Amino acid sequence: MDNERPSPSTESPRLVRRKTLLRTALAAGAAVPVALIGGPALARTLSSTGAAAPLTPACDDGDDPTPEQMEGPYFKPHSPQRTDLLEPGMPGTRLTVSGYVFGGACLPVSGALLDFWQADDNGDYDNTGFRLRGHQYTDSRGAFTLTTIVPGLYPGRTRHLHVKVQAPGRPVLTTQLYFPNEPRNNTDMLFDARLLMNVRNGNGGREAAFDFVLDVPQDPGPSPTGPPPSGSAWATGTAYRAGDRVTHAGRAYVCLQAHTAQPGWEPPTAPALWRAV
Repeated sequence: MDNERPSPSTESPRLVRRKTLLRTALAAGAAVPVALIGGPALARTLSSTGAAAPLTPACDDGDDPTPEQMEGPYFKPHSPQRTDLLEPGMPGTRLTVSGYVFGGACLPVSGALLDFWQADDNGDYDNTGFRLRGHQYTDSRGAFTLTTIVPGLYPGRTRHLHVKVQAPGRPVLTTQLYFPNEPRNNTDMLFDARLLMNVRNGNGGREAAFDFVLDVPQDPGPSPTGPPPSGSAWATGTAYRAGDRVTHAGRAYVCLQAHTAQPGWEPPTAPALWRAV
């Protein structure tokens, strides 16, 4: 077993509440835009007690960084660079974890290092090789995706993934990610509900999402411009209100809810925000 022990907002009007957008998209049955999938990671399922689990920290200006947790005895440096930890014949339930890495102003951190390691389906760690170990870097949008299996259980611990996250030239965040509705969440001394992933069944396995917020100073930039003239072209940094009309790629759209436009939230890819007219 790990023999691990526990380590001893005001919302800015410049930033979009991704939580609100995600809930709107889900409630409407619409496809969630790619730019919204990772944030914030919400524990939408109930805990084993039947009460709603606390939400992981939303990425809003001034929000606290993702909580740290201790490394444990099974970390190994020099893991291979890869996003897929699956191997032929590997037992276990397929798991895809995706999300974003943000800084202190809720701006994405590109080139951030994420180093993952975990137990296999039997609850064992590979201490001689690099099975179920690997590192990767966030892309230009601050996004990452990991393909692996659901970790097994072993004495003293609930299901969890280990991860180290580091923005370029900044200190390393070491923490662990957890699964909602696990009975052992109530007895694991390390379990922290703020580190719950949003997990659902899908694509022949399970899909999870989590956003990391690092203690990285960022300049949020200037406030967005005011509402544009009706029918003007969609543009990033613009504050749109419900009912505003824009054009994009030769089509007209109406805004469904107020937000500030960001790259990746173009009308065709954001059905929670825009409807073609």
